[in-house]
Amino acid sequence: MTLRHLFLFLIIFNFGFSLSTTAEHNNQRWEDSFKSVVSVLPTWPGYGKPGFGAPSGVAPEGTGFYFKFRDKENLSKYILTAFHVIKKATKVEVEFFDNRKEVVEIIYSDEKTDIAILKSKTKIKPLQFSKKHIYIGSHVCVIGNSFGLGSSLTCGVISALNRKNLGFNEIEDFIQTDAAVNPGDSGAPLLNSFGELIGMVDAIYTKEADIDAGVNFAINRILIEKILKKINTE
Repeated sequence: MTLRHLFLFLIIFNFGFSLSTTAEHNNQRWEDSFKSVVSVLPTWPGYGKPGFGAPSGVAPEGTGFYFKFRDKENLSKYILTAFHVIKKATKVEVEFFDNRKEVVEIIYSDEKTDIAILKSKTKIKPLQFSKKHIYIGSHVCVIGNSFGLGSSLTCGVISALNRKNLGFNEIEDFIQTDAAVNPGDSGAPLLNSFGELIGMVDAIYTKEADIDAGVNFAINRILIEKILKKINTE
């Protein structure tokens, strides 16, 4: 074996090893995070076009997750979700990992960024915002309520950063990912390989049908934290 062949072998071996070790984080990521994620079940009276599996008068389901907002202890009662999920809701329920349901209060909504905050009576360990730099190609996972089936895990990579002017929201700063995203996943957390929050799922880019096309967008945690800081200083 020549030095050149040896060098190529080592590159391939190390690349494959890094992928396998990264994949091993997925189960731990689920175990550490799934209890912090809820299904968001808004009621939109008169809703004319129900989402997948939704009965007449009920809006499509979404996802939300507990995050650190105004709570000083390690548990939180605040849930982050996408504004468009609860936009016309007269009532919002959330469903926990153990199938319990609870009516929650909408305490903040911003159509420009598509961010909404719900307040629950139940306190749960929140997901932590990441402070790490993210790169194109980084491994990421989504825990979401795809098609209203309940929480499930999908993984992929970061495909692009700082996507703007796509026409979804007035103010945009998206992380593009190929992690599978479908109806019901709006408001789901986008997690890095440490299980830390780097974004919130917001949109699917497709022209044919409202299903995953491998080009999906999450609101960057930097924009989310900017909005939260603004709320706390008002």
